[in-house]
Amino acid sequence: MTTEVQPVSRENKQTGRPIEPVQPEHALQDSESRVYVASQYTLMWRKFRKHRLAMFGGIVTIAIYLVVIFAEFLAPFPSSAFSSQYTYAPPQPLHLFDETPDGMRFAPYVNGYKVEIDPVALRRTFVVDPEEKIPVSFFTRGTPYKMWWLFKSDIHLVGPIEYDADPDRIKIPVYLLGADRLGRDVLSRMIYGTRISMTIGLVGVALSFLLGITLGGISGYYGGGLDNIIQRAIEFLRSIPTIPLWMGLAAALPSSWSPLQVFFGITIILSLIGWTGLARVVRGRFLALRTEDFVMSARLDGNSEFRTIMVHMVPSFFSHIIASLTLSIPGMILAETSLSFLGLGLRSPVVSWGVLLQEAQNIRSVATAPWLLVPGLAVVVAVLALNFLGDGLRDAADPYGR
Repeated sequence: MTTEVQPVSRENKQTGRPIEPVQPEHALQDSESRVYVASQYTLMWRKFRKHRLAMFGGIVTIAIYLVVIFAEFLAPFPSSAFSSQYTYAPPQPLHLFDETPDGMRFAPYVNGYKVEIDPVALRRTFVVDPEEKIPVSFFTRGTPYKMWWLFKSDIHLVGPIEYDADPDRIKIPVYLLGADRLGRDVLSRMIYGTRISMTIGLVGVALSFLLGITLGGISGYYGGGLDNIIQRAIEFLRSIPTIPLWMGLAAALPSSWSPLQVFFGITIILSLIGWTGLARVVRGRFLALRTEDFVMSARLDGNSEFRTIMVHMVPSFFSHIIASLTLSIPGMILAETSLSFLGLGLRSPVVSWGVLLQEAQNIRSVATAPWLLVPGLAVVVAVLALNFLGDGLRDAADPYGR
């Protein structure tokens, strides 16, 4: 029976500081062997975890897409609900604790409004009344909705205790981020706008990546005249200024189209322009890989060209594709926001961040209701989070690099 010798902690006689115990040789060998036998994805995950901004961006991105999934539950009111009595009402801070004769207790509330007359402009303005308290509740009942268009429910994360079942009416004013020119809740509309803006980014990038990988792969794998045709088409598209091209194609959409048709039309327009950069990268990778030994072995083994491309060549730089995918989504989001802000993209009643920013196009609206710029802050947060995540994935794609 053998006993393992534990490292003994000693002190330096000159400095009096403890000397770090020497790790046994077999412990060092075990840790090194775990690194040697780790898979590619394990090494990528270890490197990705060290990128703090990428981890932060990943958490924020996951939170944003959770808002996309549970928009009906998170929004206090439907996006079309309004109250004409509270146009441009300012935000109401949410108080979680209320002071009672027995002390502080958990009783969420917001303060109501009172009307004041601006002595300079002689117009009616709303100010928060600290004397009036409107009770609110978490996981409260509100306007009925269908979660994921399948399950009926009326539970909302936060909202007033009293509510109106009419989906177009706000009975009790609870505007946590203020109201717009029609008395609609900015917070609810921004939550619903998150679904449209983030979805159009995913769908648009998916279509552009399908075009980029397919056409770029054909161009690099086969070469010849087909390569020349595809490359000249890419050069023609990249020579046209992007924003005027977007505006021209978006303006060509028929005004009689439904909001859903406009949504898919804008998505296709963004996809038709966004595939050229990836196609160039894929072409270069295919030109370098088609003479590699593993590709020649796959051909000699009787694999079809489609299987050689999809099973052997594309996975060899799949990590780069994932990083490029993450970095391309912000561009799609900004493109949709820009088009909708200019009135050439999505239109009401569709709610997106760009549509919401149309409310803040003039200086009068911004001066009287600066909270209408909050959707612009959401765009900045989403783009930064996706860029941080993409940078981390790009670094993790080469786990052996520095």
